[in-house]
Amino acid sequence: MEFKAWFQCINPDCQNRYDLTDIVYRCKKCNELLEVQHDMELLKQRSPEKWKTLFESRYRRNEWPYGSAVWGKRELVCPTVENDNIVSTYEGGTNLFWAERLGHQIGLDDLWVKQCGMAHTGSFKDLGMTVLVSMVKQMIAKGKNIKAVACASTGDTSAALAAYCALADIPAIVFLPKDKVSLTQLIQPITHGVLTLSLDTDFDGCMKLVQEVCQKNDIYLANSMNSLRIEGQKTISFEIVQQFNWKVPDFVIVPGGNLGNVSAIGKGFQMFYDLGLIDKLPRLVCAQAQMADPLYRSFKNGFKTFESIQAKKTLASAIQIGDPVSYKKAIRALQTFDGIVEEASESELANAVGKANKTGLLCCPHTGVALAVLEKLVERGDIKKSDRVVVISTANGLKFTDFLFNYHTNQIEGIQSDHAFSPVELAADYEAVRKAILEKIES
Repeated sequence: MEFKAWFQCINPDCQNRYDLTDIVYRCKKCNELLEVQHDMELLKQRSPEKWKTLFESRYRRNEWPYGSAVWGKRELVCPTVENDNIVSTYEGGTNLFWAERLGHQIGLDDLWVKQCGMAHTGSFKDLGMTVLVSMVKQMIAKGKNIKAVACASTGDTSAALAAYCALADIPAIVFLPKDKVSLTQLIQPITHGVLTLSLDTDFDGCMKLVQEVCQKNDIYLANSMNSLRIEGQKTISFEIVQQFNWKVPDFVIVPGGNLGNVSAIGKGFQMFYDLGLIDKLPRLVCAQAQMADPLYRSFKNGFKTFESIQAKKTLASAIQIGDPVSYKKAIRALQTFDGIVEEASESELANAVGKANKTGLLCCPHTGVALAVLEKLVERGDIKKSDRVVVISTANGLKFTDFLFNYHTNQIEGIQSDHAFSPVELAADYEAVRKAILEKIES
């Protein structure tokens, strides 16, 4: 079967359509965001059991390009890309970590952490970037005039764009807010030889500039307002279901900044539900940093209004966003999934990381936001002891070693590190070493 997909305006009164090869990010008629729509009637011609069998036969295998957990679901993601134009690093298939010890400390029997940071560039952004850059490669092959691909970033998007464009030999440009990304994140686009612009502004300022540059200079926009990215990121939901043997968790908790990921995860579960591959939907939770919480404020008034804010500095730098592009999509997903939005303070998110890492995880501060929110929801009874909960860990903790070092050396201003742990410096002497060991293990 020749499956079909297209861009469609999210405004229910408009629903204008565009081809996936059109260079368009907002509806030309009403200026609303677009999303990728699939021919669901065509997809439903294959039974749920046959879809499951097909997906299981491909998962983490070696036939190009199906070993990728994104392209293994290509019919549901981006069916129009030719194999020769797919740009893939074998993304997805990341560990669903059973956080048994941490769960028991929090008061849960069934806690899992989806380790999206166990990826080629160390974050979930690879899932969306493989789709976007593959489409760009196809568009260029078909004669589209695209000089380069660009994004604004708080670190992880720029790393993914740089790697995938380097692999495809497509010029890329990244816009970063100066002194607001970790050194590890900064070095990733640099080491791939990508033009890296460090701008004296925040992410929202970078976002305004990159949109203007792309609009006026035949440069393709790679931020999540481009809904090709969402198609790759929605496979997080596909993977969770498959890794649970086609069962659905009760709650999925997602850190929220620009709000593309919470919309993507909602879209993935909804698509599986509509195709009959699952028989229920989970509840979605969007976790925001208190210093950058416009969606939380909107949730508190029942989503009656949404107002952008000036985001303040937060340890969770990747979600330090006050004017999120995808807020309408996120609100729609949360309303559909009986969703909750909650926030975490700087102290709460930092100590949530400290606690989690002592149980074998290695969390980024954004995962700390989700874990801190989880604790709040358990304490007030929104999440029950027996609920199966999945926390989305968005990035590898090794991208934030400066944060981890400062936490364990009590150097984060205004925060008491409740779980700090430091090396013991000793002379190279047997008795001194023996005494230190025994004092620790016998205490």
